[in-house]
Amino acid sequence: MPVYNEEATIASIVQSVLARPEVGELLIIDDASKDASWEKLQQFKENPRVKLLKQEINRGKGAAITRGFYEATRDYVIIQDADFEYTPEDYPLVIAPLVNGKAEAVYGARFMNTPGQVRYFRHEMGNKFLTFWSNVFSDIHLSDMETCYKAFRREVIQNLKLTSCRFGIEVELTAKLARSRQLRIWEVPISYQPRRYDEGKKIGWKDGFAALWHIIRFNCFSSDKKSFHRPWNEVLKKEDQQP
Repeated sequence: MPVYNEEATIASIVQSVLARPEVGELLIIDDASKDASWEKLQQFKENPRVKLLKQEINRGKGAAITRGFYEATRDYVIIQDADFEYTPEDYPLVIAPLVNGKAEAVYGARFMNTPGQVRYFRHEMGNKFLTFWSNVFSDIHLSDMETCYKAFRREVIQNLKLTSCRFGIEVELTAKLARSRQLRIWEVPISYQPRRYDEGKKIGWKDGFAALWHIIRFNCFSSDKKSFHRPWNEVLKKEDQQP
Protein backbone atom coordinates (compact mmCIF):
# COMPACT_ATOMS: atom_id res chain seq x y z
CA MET A 1 0.00 0.00 0.00
CA PRO A 2 1.71 3.22 -1.14
CA VAL A 3 0.78 6.26 0.95
CA TYR A 4 1.24 9.95 0.29
CA ASN A 5 -0.78 12.54 2.23
CA GLU A 6 -3.73 10.26 2.99
CA GLU A 7 -4.43 11.23 6.60
CA ALA A 8 -8.20 11.40 5.97
CA THR A 9 -8.54 7.76 4.91
CA ILE A 10 -5.40 5.86 5.90
CA ALA A 11 -6.58 4.45 9.25
CA SER A 12 -9.94 3.33 7.85
CA ILE A 13 -8.54 1.68 4.73
CA VAL A 14 -5.89 -0.18 6.74
CA GLN A 15 -8.60 -1.50 9.05
CA SER A 16 -10.64 -2.60 6.03
CA VAL A 17 -7.68 -4.42 4.53
CA LEU A 18 -6.80 -6.16 7.79
CA ALA A 19 -10.41 -7.29 8.16
CA ARG A 20 -10.02 -9.44 5.05
CA PRO A 21 -9.14 -13.10 5.79
CA GLU A 22 -7.06 -13.25 2.59
CA VAL A 23 -4.49 -10.79 3.98
CA GLY A 24 -1.45 -12.45 5.51
CA GLU A 25 0.71 -9.34 5.58
CA LEU A 26 0.22 -5.68 4.78
CA LEU A 27 3.24 -3.65 3.70
CA ILE A 28 2.60 0.09 3.96
CA ILE A 29 5.10 2.42 2.32
CA ASP A 30 4.77 6.07 3.33
CA ASP A 31 6.29 8.16 0.55
CA ALA A 32 7.48 11.05 2.77
CA SER A 33 3.96 12.33 3.47
CA LYS A 34 3.75 15.95 4.58
CA ASP A 35 0.54 15.48 6.58
CA ALA A 36 -0.22 13.23 9.56
CA SER A 37 -0.38 9.97 7.59
CA TRP A 38 2.74 8.51 9.20
CA GLU A 39 1.57 9.45 12.67
CA LYS A 40 -1.82 7.83 12.08
CA LEU A 41 -0.11 4.65 10.92
CA GLN A 42 1.67 4.20 14.24
CA GLN A 43 -1.46 2.68 15.76
CA PHE A 44 -0.79 -0.39 13.61
CA LYS A 45 2.94 -0.82 14.33
CA GLU A 46 2.37 -3.61 16.87
CA ASN A 47 0.14 -5.61 14.54
CA PRO A 48 2.15 -8.68 13.43
CA ARG A 49 0.58 -8.56 9.96
CA VAL A 50 1.62 -4.94 9.33
CA LYS A 51 5.04 -3.76 8.22
CA LEU A 52 5.51 0.02 8.15
CA LEU A 53 8.13 1.38 5.75
CA LYS A 54 9.02 5.03 5.21
CA GLN A 55 10.67 6.75 2.28
CA GLU A 56 12.83 9.58 3.62
CA ILE A 57 12.23 11.65 0.46
CA ASN A 58 9.20 11.64 -1.83
CA ARG A 59 10.05 9.39 -4.77
CA GLY A 60 6.61 8.66 -6.23
CA LYS A 61 4.02 5.90 -6.30
CA GLY A 62 6.07 3.64 -8.54
CA ALA A 63 9.07 3.70 -6.22
CA ALA A 64 6.87 2.95 -3.20
CA ILE A 65 5.12 0.05 -4.94
CA THR A 66 8.41 -1.42 -6.12
CA ARG A 67 9.81 -1.35 -2.60
CA GLY A 68 6.71 -3.15 -1.37
CA PHE A 69 7.07 -5.83 -4.05
CA TYR A 70 10.60 -6.68 -3.01
CA GLU A 71 9.74 -6.68 0.71
CA ALA A 72 6.79 -9.08 0.23
CA THR A 73 7.04 -12.61 1.62
CA ARG A 74 3.62 -14.19 0.96
CA ASP A 75 2.67 -16.26 -2.09
CA TYR A 76 0.53 -13.57 -3.72
CA VAL A 77 0.89 -9.79 -3.90
CA ILE A 78 -1.83 -7.22 -4.61
CA ILE A 79 -1.58 -3.44 -4.87
CA GLN A 80 -3.96 -1.43 -2.68
CA ASP A 81 -4.31 2.36 -2.79
CA ALA A 82 -4.69 4.25 0.49
CA ASP A 83 -8.23 5.46 -0.21
CA PHE A 84 -11.60 3.85 -0.91
CA GLU A 85 -11.72 4.02 -4.72
CA TYR A 86 -11.17 0.26 -4.61
CA THR A 87 -12.75 -2.02 -2.03
CA PRO A 88 -10.86 -4.87 -0.34
CA GLU A 89 -14.09 -6.84 -0.59
CA ASP A 90 -13.01 -7.60 -4.17
CA TYR A 91 -9.86 -9.45 -3.08
CA PRO A 92 -11.41 -12.92 -3.56
CA LEU A 93 -12.32 -12.04 -7.16
CA VAL A 94 -8.88 -10.67 -7.96
CA ILE A 95 -6.76 -13.43 -6.46
CA ALA A 96 -8.96 -16.38 -7.48
CA PRO A 97 -7.19 -17.00 -10.84
CA LEU A 98 -3.85 -17.05 -8.99
CA VAL A 99 -5.02 -19.41 -6.27
CA ASN A 100 -6.67 -21.69 -8.84
CA GLY A 101 -3.45 -21.90 -10.86
CA LYS A 102 -4.96 -20.23 -13.93
CA ALA A 103 -2.81 -17.09 -14.00
CA GLU A 104 0.45 -15.52 -12.89
CA ALA A 105 -0.96 -11.98 -12.95
CA VAL A 106 -4.50 -10.60 -12.61
CA TYR A 107 -5.89 -7.15 -13.44
CA GLY A 108 -9.04 -5.92 -11.72
CA ALA A 109 -10.86 -4.10 -14.51
CA ARG A 110 -13.05 -1.10 -13.61
CA PHE A 111 -14.86 -0.74 -16.94
CA MET A 112 -16.29 -4.21 -17.57
CA ASN A 113 -19.92 -3.06 -17.11
CA THR A 114 -19.82 -3.33 -13.33
CA PRO A 115 -22.32 -1.32 -11.25
CA GLY A 116 -21.05 1.68 -9.32
CA GLN A 117 -20.82 5.43 -9.02
CA VAL A 118 -20.89 7.45 -12.24
CA ARG A 119 -17.32 8.18 -13.29
CA TYR A 120 -15.61 11.20 -14.81
CA PHE A 121 -16.03 10.91 -18.58
CA ARG A 122 -12.73 12.48 -19.62
CA HIS A 123 -10.80 10.53 -17.00
CA GLU A 124 -12.32 7.24 -18.15
CA MET A 125 -11.77 8.05 -21.83
CA GLY A 126 -8.17 8.96 -21.02
CA ASN A 127 -7.71 5.60 -19.33
CA LYS A 128 -9.20 3.78 -22.31
CA PHE A 129 -7.03 5.79 -24.72
CA LEU A 130 -3.86 4.82 -22.85
CA THR A 131 -5.02 1.21 -22.55
CA PHE A 132 -5.63 1.09 -26.32
CA TRP A 133 -2.11 2.23 -27.14
CA SER A 134 -0.64 -0.04 -24.50
CA ASN A 135 -2.47 -2.92 -26.16
CA VAL A 136 -1.18 -1.92 -29.60
CA PHE A 137 2.45 -1.92 -28.46
CA SER A 138 2.33 -4.83 -25.99
CA ASP A 139 0.06 -7.05 -28.14
CA ILE A 140 -2.14 -8.12 -25.25
CA HIS A 141 -5.81 -7.14 -25.03
CA LEU A 142 -6.58 -5.48 -21.69
CA SER A 143 -9.63 -3.34 -20.94
CA ASP A 144 -8.02 -1.40 -18.07
CA MET A 145 -4.25 -1.11 -18.03
CA GLU A 146 -4.21 1.73 -15.46
CA THR A 147 -6.17 -0.09 -12.76
CA CYS A 148 -4.72 -0.12 -9.25
CA TYR A 149 -5.84 -3.68 -8.50
CA LYS A 150 -3.11 -5.81 -9.98
CA ALA A 151 -2.24 -9.09 -8.30
CA PHE A 152 0.72 -11.39 -8.91
CA ARG A 153 2.44 -14.53 -7.81
CA ARG A 154 5.20 -13.17 -5.62
CA GLU A 155 8.08 -14.76 -7.51
CA VAL A 156 6.69 -13.38 -10.76
CA ILE A 157 6.53 -9.76 -9.62
CA GLN A 158 9.91 -10.02 -7.91
CA ASN A 159 11.44 -11.17 -11.18
CA LEU A 160 10.63 -7.87 -12.90
CA LYS A 161 13.26 -5.12 -12.99
CA LEU A 162 11.15 -2.02 -12.29
CA THR A 163 12.46 1.52 -12.66
CA SER A 164 9.42 3.85 -12.78
CA CYS A 165 9.10 6.20 -9.82
CA ARG A 166 5.74 7.80 -10.62
CA PHE A 167 2.54 6.64 -12.34
CA GLY A 168 4.52 5.16 -15.22
CA ILE A 169 4.71 2.03 -13.08
CA GLU A 170 1.34 0.88 -14.49
CA VAL A 171 2.68 0.99 -18.05
CA GLU A 172 5.99 -0.60 -17.09
CA LEU A 173 4.34 -3.50 -15.27
CA THR A 174 2.08 -4.22 -18.23
CA ALA A 175 4.83 -3.96 -20.84
CA LYS A 176 7.20 -6.26 -18.97
CA LEU A 177 4.55 -8.84 -18.11
CA ALA A 178 3.52 -8.91 -21.76
CA ARG A 179 7.14 -9.12 -22.91
CA SER A 180 7.60 -12.45 -21.15
CA ARG A 181 5.21 -14.21 -23.58
CA GLN A 182 5.02 -16.96 -20.97
CA LEU A 183 2.89 -15.40 -18.24
CA ARG A 184 -0.86 -15.93 -18.14
CA ILE A 185 -2.62 -12.61 -17.47
CA TRP A 186 -6.28 -12.51 -16.47
CA GLU A 187 -8.81 -9.71 -16.08
CA VAL A 188 -11.73 -9.77 -13.67
CA PRO A 189 -14.45 -7.12 -13.16
CA ILE A 190 -14.24 -5.09 -9.96
CA SER A 191 -16.23 -2.29 -8.37
CA TYR A 192 -14.88 1.26 -8.43
CA GLN A 193 -15.82 4.45 -6.62
CA PRO A 194 -13.71 7.33 -7.96
CA ARG A 195 -12.83 10.14 -5.62
CA ARG A 196 -12.93 13.78 -6.68
CA TYR A 197 -9.86 15.89 -7.25
CA ASP A 198 -10.79 18.00 -4.23
CA GLU A 199 -10.69 14.78 -2.21
CA GLY A 200 -7.06 14.18 -3.11
CA LYS A 201 -7.00 12.46 -6.51
CA LYS A 202 -3.41 12.90 -7.67
CA ILE A 203 -3.09 11.75 -11.27
CA GLY A 204 -3.48 14.46 -13.90
CA TRP A 205 -3.06 15.25 -17.60
CA LYS A 206 0.73 15.53 -17.31
CA ASP A 207 0.83 11.92 -16.13
CA GLY A 208 -1.25 10.96 -19.17
CA PHE A 209 1.26 12.47 -21.58
CA ALA A 210 4.09 10.81 -19.66
CA ALA A 211 2.29 7.47 -19.93
CA LEU A 212 2.34 7.70 -23.74
CA TRP A 213 6.11 8.05 -23.67
CA HIS A 214 6.38 5.16 -21.21
CA ILE A 215 4.26 2.97 -23.50
CA ILE A 216 6.75 3.49 -26.32
CA ARG A 217 9.79 3.34 -24.05
CA PHE A 218 9.02 0.12 -22.21
CA ASN A 219 7.56 -1.75 -25.19
CA CYS A 220 10.04 -0.68 -27.85
CA PHE A 221 13.29 0.11 -26.08
CA SER A 222 13.48 -2.56 -23.38
CA SER A 223 15.26 -5.89 -23.55
CA ASP A 224 14.93 -9.07 -21.54
CA LYS A 225 18.14 -8.14 -19.75
CA LYS A 226 16.64 -4.80 -18.70
CA SER A 227 13.27 -6.30 -17.83
CA PHE A 228 13.87 -9.55 -15.92
CA HIS A 229 16.24 -10.79 -13.24
CA ARG A 230 16.12 -14.43 -14.34
CA PRO A 231 14.80 -16.37 -17.36
CA TRP A 232 11.11 -17.13 -17.00
CA ASN A 233 11.54 -20.86 -17.48
CA GLU A 234 13.58 -20.90 -14.24
CA VAL A 235 11.04 -18.83 -12.31
CA LEU A 236 7.97 -20.72 -13.48
CA LYS A 237 9.60 -24.11 -13.04
CA LYS A 238 10.39 -23.23 -9.42
CA GLU A 239 6.78 -22.16 -8.88
CA ASP A 240 5.49 -25.41 -10.32
CA GLN A 241 7.61 -27.36 -7.84
CA GLN A 242 6.18 -25.54 -4.82
CA PRO A 243 3.63 -27.53 -2.77
